[in-house]
Amino acid sequence: MGKHLAWKGLVLCTALASASPALAQQQTVNFTIGGFVPRSEHSRVAGDVINENHSFLVFDGDEFKSVTAGVEWLFPIGGFVEGGAGVSVTNPTVPTVYTCCVDNAGHEIEQDLRLRRIPIDLTLRVLPFGSSSPVQVYFGGGISIIPWRYSEKGDFIDFNNNGLVFRDEFVGTGTATGGVALGGVRFQNRTFAGGFEVRYHKADGSFESDDDEFAGPKIDLGGWTYQGTIGFRF
Repeated sequence: MGKHLAWKGLVLCTALASASPALAQQQTVNFTIGGFVPRSEHSRVAGDVINENHSFLVFDGDEFKSVTAGVEWLFPIGGFVEGGAGVSVTNPTVPTVYTCCVDNAGHEIEQDLRLRRIPIDLTLRVLPFGSSSPVQVYFGGGISIIPWRYSEKGDFIDFNNNGLVFRDEFVGTGTATGGVALGGVRFQNRTFAGGFEVRYHKADGSFESDDDEFAGPKIDLGGWTYQGTIGFRF
């Protein structure tokens, strides 16, 4: 369902951008880099696997903060509205250990948690000063299609087999659909643009019914993105 919506959105964006030769001359390819801050422990979706892991693993949830990078195609729709289609990626890895136990040699039993997100954002934004202004403040929102991959890799305890310690990797994947809101400021001339932007994503994924090796049935994919933008206009 999410992939179907993404293709429809991209077709719509292409049609709008090609509606007039004047619009095609004012398009922008935007490159972004910044930081992603996931939703806090108390605001994450019920049943979130990361929250549930806190009951038996020791780790710092702040380590899921990560660098994000992306690219976006922007095009005007009239003088005060702009459309966008973009993709970005985050891929943090967080080390953990069991709270209760160590192995027979007295060493910590360690695992790595990794969450890869690839938000595909289809957005509209309002430009109060108009698309031709050299200084632009903008705000808007849209839909976000987020392919994701969550894994737990390392040593684990089988409490149903006399506490046997074994090595393995558990992986869950999916595609979630949610919302994105954004706001920012940029400075531009006829060729280049640069600025700063904030985005907020709200979405969550579900593990397959047979993925009972995970501590929770959900994975929260939402959070804040703070990023710089560099654009090339044509």
